[in-house]
Amino acid sequence: MGTYMSGLTMKAYAKINLGLDVVRRLENGYHEVKMVMQTVGIADVLTFEKRAEGIVITTDAGELPTDENNLIYKAARLMQERYQMKEGVTVHLEKHIPIAAGMAGGSTDAAATLKGMRELFGLDCTDQELREIGVKIGADVPYCVMGGTALAEGIGEVLTALPAAPDCILVVAKPDINVSTKYVYEHLDAMEGYAHPDIDGMVAAIKEGCLGGVVERLGNVLETVTVEAHPIIDVIKQKMLEMGAEGSLMSGSGPTVFGIFNDRETAEKACAQIAKEQLAKQVFVTSFV
Repeated sequence: MGTYMSGLTMKAYAKINLGLDVVRRLENGYHEVKMVMQTVGIADVLTFEKRAEGIVITTDAGELPTDENNLIYKAARLMQERYQMKEGVTVHLEKHIPIAAGMAGGSTDAAATLKGMRELFGLDCTDQELREIGVKIGADVPYCVMGGTALAEGIGEVLTALPAAPDCILVVAKPDINVSTKYVYEHLDAMEGYAHPDIDGMVAAIKEGCLGGVVERLGNVLETVTVEAHPIIDVIKQKMLEMGAEGSLMSGSGPTVFGIFNDRETAEKACAQIAKEQLAKQVFVTSFV
């Protein structure tokens, strides 16, 4: 976090789901979930500067809105209202996290905005307060305020911090398709029952620092729906395993797929192969943060 002149710069880290279970559909249309969340080393960079009034967002990502439909804008507006701020803010977003990827790119930018404004304006507020503001923006925002390894329950807002997950190298691949989260959940609701991943077992494995225990419990109930609509996801998963991944899974509602590797060299080879076969448009080698 660097501060210069009247501005400051923050990194907003992407997340993956090591485990994602949908416990049930709630009356209000939301879904009760049980997920193991993990931040990874792919990050957007946000720069904040004070201005006389209002909220101005600039970005190098052409396809993103910069008006009130942007989650950064919503986060800044909520902070202004909550803390009765007269001054405004300019936020510049340098985008690195794939868009519409199941990696919480928008949510993590919103979380960084909450933290960035607290810092920039010297506000006296706790992380817990920021998480309460964050849930109004989206279910993943409270987790993104927290970061690291966590168990998320409720609609995603009930968080339990976990010890850091065991070290490994990741290959993260985003195929050139966009998946509607709404579509995925609607089709999940129509399914006649599905296998639930062992989230409790995964939490225990993380507490024991056992990577093998985490890998053998990788599971995401939304995968079935998304893979049926986009078979490329399964192709990428199989390619990762073929190239030496210990395990592979789709993150969130997709379409991003990650593979867990024991060493960087194997991961680099897998990354190069996936890029060469043009299975994904964006491929990264990274690790847990």
